[in-house]
This record gives sequence, structure tokens and C-alpha cells, in this order.
Amino acid sequence: MIEIGYTAIFLAVLFLFLGTGVWIALSLIGVATIGMMLFTARPVGDAMATTIWSASSSWTLAALPLFVWMGEILFRTRLSENLFRGLQPWMNRLPGGLLHVNIAGSAIFAAISGSSAATVATVGKMSIPELRRRRYPERMIVGTLAGAGTLGLLIPPSITLIIYGVAVNESIAKLFIAGILPGLMLAAMFMAYVMGWSLATRQSDDFAAERYGWGERVRALGQLLPVLALILAVMGAIYTGIATATEAAVLGVAGALVLSALQGELTWASFRESLLGATRTSSMIAFILAGSSFLTLAMGFTGIPRALATWIADLQLSPAMLIAALTLFYIVLGCFLDGISAIVLTMAVVEPIIRQAGFDMIWFGVFLMIVVEIAQITPPIGFNLFVLQGMTGREMDFIARAAAPMFAIMVLAVIVLYLFPGIATVLPSHM
Repeated sequence: MIEIGYTAIFLAVLFLFLGTGVWIALSLIGVATIGMMLFTARPVGDAMATTIWSASSSWTLAALPLFVWMGEILFRTRLSENLFRGLQPWMNRLPGGLLHVNIAGSAIFAAISGSSAATVATVGKMSIPELRRRRYPERMIVGTLAGAGTLGLLIPPSITLIIYGVAVNESIAKLFIAGILPGLMLAAMFMAYVMGWSLATRQSDDFAAERYGWGERVRALGQLLPVLALILAVMGAIYTGIATATEAAVLGVAGALVLSALQGELTWASFRESLLGATRTSSMIAFILAGSSFLTLAMGFTGIPRALATWIADLQLSPAMLIAALTLFYIVLGCFLDGISAIVLTMAVVEPIIRQAGFDMIWFGVFLMIVVEIAQITPPIGFNLFVLQGMTGREMDFIARAAAPMFAIMVLAVIVLYLFPGIATVLPSHM
């Protein structure tokens, strides 16, 4: 098939650009330009200008920099300290002790950040020294933080979910709501593993030296209530239909500024740093999305996505085999690319295949987030592994081995999600 030849040329040029260190966005635009010049008679300049402008001016994308800014504001507060102090009395007596703070703290921060790396950094900067001081096993400290840190991609507001929603033209609000139950399920699976490890190694009581009464536990909730109130306000506004995802993002930024001010952390310097940090991240993502949109257009003109979808349909794979193949595909791809790049590079081809197979695109978005989470802790490019290496000073092979059980748990979560798709679809269906 001529489309297969086109695909080979597209991939060869793309990997040439990426391999020589060209920015991902520029690589995408370059591949699209070369493809259109070689294989179509369309005017490249007009198509590029129109497509990049359309991709960059999407109203849906307005939520992205706002949620990024919300996370940047809270990243510069005492949030990690408050999370640890608020969760410590509640988690101390569980088998596995304060290792559960890594998981619960990551789940809470994921609900206000949307970034996997920011979740790992925020929770880890407080929990790692405290857990080391209490002589928790280094392997479990690193492993739980590596796995739970990925919840930033799944639990809303997720930056990656916004990008997926824009790429496949699905409701951001429904995608956000769809990620809640799977995110909580995955956090529960991580905590179950920690409890199982603690009981199996007979270390269930070794770390519970401190005891807390109910009065102390209730007082500790005061550390968590402001953050929990912000989470409930943002997600509650979306779920009840009071606000769109973009409007809820504005509410989140305002709430983050108020919390930062109440903690005495809101200064002109921190405000400027958070704004510049959000601008850098959002600009990078927007540039990649613009390049991806142009590449999608170029591939559409050549007929590659349609031809590949037809070819895969002719293979007559069962739904389970298709999902297994895509899981393996994205895990391998995640060994070389970050999650955002993997999604924008592949959606032009994968979307028609999934729609033709009859999968719900909201469900598939949640599935894709879990698989991309797996890639975050997969060597050699697993970004969470690099963050943890910088925070712990440990070798990469040690961190990768520590994260291996979490890798297996996330693969199990993919299987559970496939067997029980209602976990992802039940809440959006009531919106």
C-alpha cells in the first residue's frame, strides 16, 4: 500500500529530527511540511497558518494555562508540609504506616495540580526526609512516591486530559469527571499493596511509634480542609454544571491565590514566579499542540490514518486484543517520549481505529491516562524517575526497581478498567 510507504517516510523524518535534538513542536511542523510538499499539491503556507491559528485559539485550551497556574501557585506554598501534618495522624496506624502519606498526599495534590512531576516534587520534598528519619525502607519510599505521583495525570484537573479532549474533540468536563473514580481506585490499589507488603514482612507495627487520639486527628483535619474545600469547589462546579472547565479553572486560580495569601506565602516574587512558570509550561504545550494539529492535517491529506484504520480492522482483532496491543504500544513509546508528546503524535492514527472499534472515547481517555502514567515510571525516559533521582540521589536502576511493583499495579488497573468500564463512564453519564 502506498500509504504504508508514506508512513515509513513520515516516521523516518520524525525520528531523524527527534534524534538530532530538534524541539518536539518544530519536529512535528517540519515533518508535516515535508510530507505536504512531497505527497500533496496543497499550499503548505496557507494550511500551516490556518491550522496553527485554529489550534492555538481554541476556547477549550483556555482551561489549560489556568489549571497550570493554580498548581504553580500552590507549589510555592507550605502545602506539602500541611499535607504531611494533616494526613500523619490518620495514616500512622495503618499497616505500612506513613508510607500511605505518599499515596494519599499525591492523590490530594493531583486534584489541584494536573502535573505528575509537580505532584512528585511537592509531596516528596516533605515526605522523603520525614520517612527517612523514621527509617522506612528506601525502596518503599521511592516506589510509592513514583507510583502515586503519576496520579497527577489521571485525577482532575489533568493537563494531559485537556490535551486529549482537544485532540479528539470530547468534553473536558466529562473527561475530568470520568477520571475521579479510576484515580481513587488506583490510589486504593497502591495502598492495598503497601498494607500487603507490611503484613507480609511483619512490619505492620514497626513504624507506628507515635499514637494520636481522636482530638489530635480532628485538629489535623484543619491542615487539609482549605485544600479539600478548593478541590470540592472546582470539581463540584464542573459536575453540577454551574461552571465549565474553563470557568472552574478561574475559580481554582482565585482560590489558590486566597490560600496562598492566608498562609502568608503570596508575595510579589512568588506571584511573578508562579505566573512565569505557568507561562513557560503552557507555551511549551501549546506549541506542541499546534505542531501536532498541522501534522494531523498533513497525514489526513495523505490518507494515512484512514488506511491504517482499515488495515487494523482487516486484522479482525478482538476488543481485548486491540486494547492489549495499544497498551504495549504506548508503554514502548513511553520509553522514548513524554506522555503529552506520545498522545499528540498518535491521536491522528489511533482515534479512527478506536472509534471504528466502537470504544467510548471518554473511557478510552481514562485508559490512555493510565497507560501514559505507566510510561512516567518506565526507563529510560520515565520523567518521574528523573525527578526522584534528583530528590533522592539514588541511581536510576535502584529507582526503576523500586517502581516496578507500581508498574505491575497500573497494568492490573488497565485490566480492571477494561473488565468494568463503568468505573470510568458512570459519573459522566449523569452529567
